[in-house]
Amino acid sequence: MTRPPFIILLCVIFSNPILTSAQTVRVDATPSHVVNKFSPLYALGSTVDRVPSNATDMFLRPDQVKQILSAGWGAISYRQNTDLFVQAWHWNPKGTWSDSSGKGYFVGDSTPTKKMIRHSYGYSLPHRGFTRNSGTEFDGFSRLDDGNVNTYWKSNPYLTKAFTGEDDSLHPQWVVIALDKKQEVNAIRIAWAEPYAQAYEVQYWVGDGDAMDEQDKGQWKTFVSGNVKNGKGGTPTLGLASSPVSTKFIRILMTQSSNTCDTHGSSDSRNCVGYAIRELYLGTIDDKGEFTDLLHHSPDQKQTLTLCSSVDPWHQASDLYVAPNRMESGDQPGFDLFFTSGITRGLPAIIPIALLYSTPEDAAAQMTYIKKRGYPVSYIEMGEEADGQYMLPEDYAALYLQFATALHRVDPNFKLGGPAFEGVSEDIKAWPDAQGRTSWFSRFLDYLKAHGRLQDLAFMSFEHYPYDGCETPWKNLYQEPELITHIMQVWRDDGLPAGIPLLDTETNAHGGEAAVDIFGTLWLADSFGGFLTAGGQSTHYYHDLPYSPPHPACSNSWGTYHMFMVDEHYKIHQKTSQFYGAQLITQEWAEPKDAEHRLFRAASDVKDNEGHVLVTAYALERPDGQWSLMLINKDYDHPHQVQVLFHNAESNREDSFSGPVTMITFGKAQYQWHPDRKKGHADPDSPPVKFTLAGGENTMYTLPAASLTIVRGKR
Repeated sequence: MTRPPFIILLCVIFSNPILTSAQTVRVDATPSHVVNKFSPLYALGSTVDRVPSNATDMFLRPDQVKQILSAGWGAISYRQNTDLFVQAWHWNPKGTWSDSSGKGYFVGDSTPTKKMIRHSYGYSLPHRGFTRNSGTEFDGFSRLDDGNVNTYWKSNPYLTKAFTGEDDSLHPQWVVIALDKKQEVNAIRIAWAEPYAQAYEVQYWVGDGDAMDEQDKGQWKTFVSGNVKNGKGGTPTLGLASSPVSTKFIRILMTQSSNTCDTHGSSDSRNCVGYAIRELYLGTIDDKGEFTDLLHHSPDQKQTLTLCSSVDPWHQASDLYVAPNRMESGDQPGFDLFFTSGITRGLPAIIPIALLYSTPEDAAAQMTYIKKRGYPVSYIEMGEEADGQYMLPEDYAALYLQFATALHRVDPNFKLGGPAFEGVSEDIKAWPDAQGRTSWFSRFLDYLKAHGRLQDLAFMSFEHYPYDGCETPWKNLYQEPELITHIMQVWRDDGLPAGIPLLDTETNAHGGEAAVDIFGTLWLADSFGGFLTAGGQSTHYYHDLPYSPPHPACSNSWGTYHMFMVDEHYKIHQKTSQFYGAQLITQEWAEPKDAEHRLFRAASDVKDNEGHVLVTAYALERPDGQWSLMLINKDYDHPHQVQVLFHNAESNREDSFSGPVTMITFGKAQYQWHPDRKKGHADPDSPPVKFTLAGGENTMYTLPAASLTIVRGKR
């Protein structure tokens, strides 16, 4: 006969012969040692992101929203995905073009109407210079080597003196050619468009590191004949050196513009600043003057990889992004639908503005619209993953201040922040500046300080994705508390003032199928608990809407970031492990109400033979007077018995739970995932088990193998 899951659990708790010897979880309950105070409705949040166009209405249907809200997450962080696709975001499909013929720079209509904004879309930028970048995988390509001299890359006009008020040399623009491997190079041919560079340098990368992803592990060196001070445009072929140089990366660094107008004419000053290139050719030139081109030119991902400093957000109505499957082109859920669907619980949301490929005028219009509607907003996040778009910190800072000025004209009380770093575990490095500084975030902060504008940074935001790849080894669980604590300390060490809060606005394990197995639950608890213990203000689960795409690099995976699986119509049909984990965190560990919770440090001495801590603990003093411990047993094979002790250094007193103690546990005994792409499922698939036992100084609490357990009661 098959035993019910709770019978199996009780057998493990009371009769398992392989229980390890009893060990201790010790809570530092000294009142003055509280490490954080928070309301779970604001500190334990979630996210909403771009989803397939044909899924938005289903995901935000009342019956689906009800199931999503049952997970218990609080405040929402709305994610802005078009920056990652190098697209302009039409947050309002209705708006005005700078050119009346349906092209130019688009500004959404800031005046609400009776018609709701239910959907919003991205528009591909015709002047992009990226083949791809680390933001995402997409169908675009660079105009720098697409083989068509009628197309061109153009830099962002908002990074020129006309808008920054600073000399263009302080915001040099660049394009990088990344060859597949090191090759011999001694010549380049540049087909300039208007405006062209009058002063520029052609450089090659020297060093062991990757020029784009390890920017502090090498340097750019200018070719002997690569310094041009009196460029005339056209299509010059430049001999760069008498002998070829072996390199993988070439950079054209532009510091002075001709300020001549591009193909869109002189009616808009933005058309007449910055730099533009039609096509690039790189290779060797022989003694006879014959040029051999190394680059592959094509309008697709097969072209030679190029990257750029920025992109002009000019576009036209026909640039609306349409995926190969037209129904899944991607929809940033419309703000009216988002705020009225119930998904926000009526709480103030964190709202983004598009910054990297947008205009200050459009950002101001967006927040004017939201303000007129009366929708509650807590923070405004400025752009998305500038580091993943390879933007230099000074360029991002220059845009940040222009957008901040425009937004504060709408409301001086808006709380702005960023940079919404992509998930990293170490300090982000940029090519050394004139002073040799490589820390991206330090230089961003220094720029704000130098301009007397640090007060425009009301919060610092980052994303946290600690793992990569399809297979996530179980031992990665041991790392999470240190990973999240370390990266948060990095931002402080970079110069972030103590009074500016840290927000993890998007996070998940990103571990292929592991995220929807029990691994995902244990990681979630450790990450959220670790973030708050390190002093963070709010952390946001990615993501609420049950979008279940296949992981692009994993052969048998169907999604990595979700609490639900959906059917072919995007309707929820089963829960994943992270749904149950969310409920334990938001409704059992924390008290689900807007009231102050006090977090204290807790630690265990449960370790394996290699010194890994197998049981991590997070202790809350809840508003209802109960103490609640979140205990994570990362030992996949064995349960562990622990004694729980509370120590008060001020009174030199040690005590334990007394009276009835509630235990709720969820682990591999209740849930195991079986991957099969869309047919992936859990078996067993049972909810957490809840029971009561008597507390006391000698009470032992058994944590089942691979489990998350909440132990709650009074002292």
